[in-house]
Amino acid sequence: MIRPAICLVAWAAFAWLCGSWLSREAGWAVFTLGLLAVMAIQHRRLARVSHWAGNVNDPPPPIRGDWADILASVYRALRKNRQDMDLLERQAQGIMQAAEALPDGVMTLDDALRMTWCNHEAARHLGLDPSADPGHSIFNIVRAPEFARYAKQAHWDGPLLLRVAGDGRDATLQIQLIPYGLNRLLMVTRDITQLEKLETTRKDFVANVSHELRTPLTVLGGFLETLRDLPPEALSNAQRDHYLDLMREQTGRMQTIVEDLLTLSTLESSPPDDGVPVDMDAVIATALAQAQALSGGRHVFEQRIEKGLGVHGNANELSSAVLNLLTNAVRYTPPGGTISVTWERSATGGARYAVRDTGIGIAAQHLPRLTERFYRVDRGRSRATGGTGLGLAITKHVAMRHQASLHMESRPNAGSLFALAFPATRLVTANVAAKNQDAGADGHLK
Repeated sequence: MIRPAICLVAWAAFAWLCGSWLSREAGWAVFTLGLLAVMAIQHRRLARVSHWAGNVNDPPPPIRGDWADILASVYRALRKNRQDMDLLERQAQGIMQAAEALPDGVMTLDDALRMTWCNHEAARHLGLDPSADPGHSIFNIVRAPEFARYAKQAHWDGPLLLRVAGDGRDATLQIQLIPYGLNRLLMVTRDITQLEKLETTRKDFVANVSHELRTPLTVLGGFLETLRDLPPEALSNAQRDHYLDLMREQTGRMQTIVEDLLTLSTLESSPPDDGVPVDMDAVIATALAQAQALSGGRHVFEQRIEKGLGVHGNANELSSAVLNLLTNAVRYTPPGGTISVTWERSATGGARYAVRDTGIGIAAQHLPRLTERFYRVDRGRSRATGGTGLGLAITKHVAMRHQASLHMESRPNAGSLFALAFPATRLVTANVAAKNQDAGADGHLK
């Protein structure tokens, strides 16, 4: 305000000179006019500042004098504040987006344990409505006595496992309460249903492997003790040979189980390779020869094989899947039964390998579990026929690695149908597959 004061002093000096030259009244009149002019100018400037104050986001009006410096300083400060607020808003939006992208559910609670916000996963886990549920007590949202006991603790050293039901599924949630800020709580939810299933599968697998190996080991141990404790003259050569044959049989059974386990482990842990064109005619012919040898003439084999139809994939894996379906049919079809094998194009443009038998069949409740490791409809009959309980599990993994699907149909005493359906993108012409095998793939089919 120095400049207006200087102007006013200069104008007062001019008015005094006028009063000295003319008259005192003239001097006062000139001074009054100057004051009125200054007031008018200041009023106009204040009006422009007042108008700008209604929208401070715009640049300030062009005003000369001290007001210009004042408005420029205010505008710079306001612009800096806006930039800081924009930065904070972007950071807050980024944090919210990150929270929404988390694979776990996140919920914030106030000091009264009322929900203030939740991300999409928390809403999915607990069946919440993010727009309507904020402000409600967490105990009205999660109605479980074990959760109420957990949430009312003074400290939360570990998570709570909570089983919830909804949307047609049962899930197991891991819930953790974490204090933050001033009397605020963060509630983190994690769906561990799949992990729990995997742990159950692992335990079942260990138990099944132990059970499968225990029987042949028990037999081997019994024979070894017998051979050790009895004097040589107590056993005839025929008895000794019989015992050794039984021991060799049990050893072979254990070796087959271990080989199947290694095959299944390789299929589960290794990524699918690029593959080569495979002549399915040769693969099926080799598998049929092995199945007929296993049958020993006890079954009738029918086949309908479309020539000139190959598959791009892994020959060893495909031959394993093809043979597994055939040997299952041989094992579970009574003598005199018929086993039909087909390999042909399907109506959808793909191809289908199918094995149909007239065997004992399988009840409908068992079909969904047939591809589980060591799952058997009749354990006693499976052991008697020499199965390990891993063949269909291996076949399923081979199908998945070749973008194929495994179909199963069966009824008790009405036979079974097992089929592998390959997509059209996997098919190749047989001459291409044969050329590839002739070029050095003779070790593929075993």
